[in-house]
Amino acid sequence: MSDLYMFEKPLGMRDTLPALYRCKQRIKNILNDEIGKWGYDFMATPALEYEETIGKVSAIVDHHLFRLLDKEGRTVVLRPDMTAPIARVAASSLKEQPLPLRLAYTAALFRTQQFEGGRPAEFEQTGVELIGDATAHADAEVIALMVSLLKMSGLKNVKVVIGHTGFVNAFLADIADSADDESALRWFLYKKNDVGFREHVYSLNMTDENKQRLFMFIDSRREHNENTLAKIKTLLPSSHGRVIYQYLSQLYLLLENHGVSGCIDLDLTLVSHLDYYTGVVFQGYGGSKGFAISSGGRYDELLAKFNRPLPATGFGLRLDRLIEALGNCQGNDSINKTVVIYSEANQEKAFKYAEELRKQGQSVVLQAQAGLEDAEAFVKHFSSAVDFSL
Repeated sequence: MSDLYMFEKPLGMRDTLPALYRCKQRIKNILNDEIGKWGYDFMATPALEYEETIGKVSAIVDHHLFRLLDKEGRTVVLRPDMTAPIARVAASSLKEQPLPLRLAYTAALFRTQQFEGGRPAEFEQTGVELIGDATAHADAEVIALMVSLLKMSGLKNVKVVIGHTGFVNAFLADIADSADDESALRWFLYKKNDVGFREHVYSLNMTDENKQRLFMFIDSRREHNENTLAKIKTLLPSSHGRVIYQYLSQLYLLLENHGVSGCIDLDLTLVSHLDYYTGVVFQGYGGSKGFAISSGGRYDELLAKFNRPLPATGFGLRLDRLIEALGNCQGNDSINKTVVIYSEANQEKAFKYAEELRKQGQSVVLQAQAGLEDAEAFVKHFSSAVDFSL
C-alpha cells in the first residue's frame, strides 16, 4: 500500500462519520415519512446504468459522468441523477400501472468534479416524480410537498423561486438576433449575474426598444408576484405568452390553496442547468445559505425518449446542502447508550442485564473489562455505565 494515498480519498468523495450519519438518518426518516403521507411510493434503481440510455438522456454534462466498462465491454455510468432512471422504469416495468404515477426515492448520485475545493462527487438526494399528469395541479402538488419537506426538516426562512423554461426560451428567441447572443444571455441568467447581463445587453447590436425589453425582463425578478405575472403579457405579447400567463396564474392560485404562497417568489429569469425541463422550474432555499437546497420542474419530453410519451414533474432535495443549511444538523443527534462492563466471572449476569435493557428499547454496549486500556476515558462517551466487573 502506498503511503501517499493511505489516508486519502478519491476527489470529491467523503466519509460519513457516526454523528453525521445519525443526523442524516434522522432527517431522511422525517422526509421519507412525509413523502409517504402524500401517497408516493418509494423505489430504487441500480447504481450502474448504460451510458447509451441513462448517460445520454440524464442532462448531466458529459464530463461529469463516471464511466466504467462491464464484463461485455459495454460502457456503463454511475447514475448522475434519478429522474432519467425513474423515467426508464415508468416506461418499462411500470408501463401497465394506472396513471398518474407517484414515485419517490432516496439515493446516492455520482458526478465527477474538477479540482474544485469542497464539491462532492457523491451525494444523497431525496425526491419525487409525478408522471402522467399535465396539469398545473401536479406542479402545485410537488412544489407544496417540497415546501413541506424543507419546513419539517427544521429549516427556517423557506423560500421557493418559480420560473418557466418555456417563457425564457420564447422570450430570448423572440428578442435575440443570434443563437450566440441567446446563449450568452442565458448564461448570465443561470449565474444570476445581473451586472454582466446588463453590460452584455449594452454591447448587443439591437434596437433600443429591445434593449429596454431585456432590462425590464431582468428587473422583473425584484417585482411582487402579481406584477411579475403581469410582466409576462408585456414581455411576450403572443398567444404563447398568454398561455404561460394563464398557467402560472393558475399555479399561483393553487399554491395559495395549498397554503404555501407566502413562501413563493415568481422569477421569470430563472434558468436551470438541466436541459430536459420544458415548463415550470423551481428552486428551494432556506436558512442563512444562499445556495439552492432543492430544485425541480416539469419535463414533458423526457419519457418520449423511452418510447412512452408522458407529461411529468418532480424535484430532488440535496441532503448535504440541507444539512449545511440547518447548521451542522440542528437538534439532538446524539444517541443515548448504556455501557455494561463485565469481568469473566460476571459475564452471564451482564449479558442477561443487557438483554433486558435491549428489550426495553435501549441501546447497550457490552464491553469486557479485559479489552479496556482506559476504562475511565471509555465510559465518558456513554450516557450511563453499569459495572459488572467487581
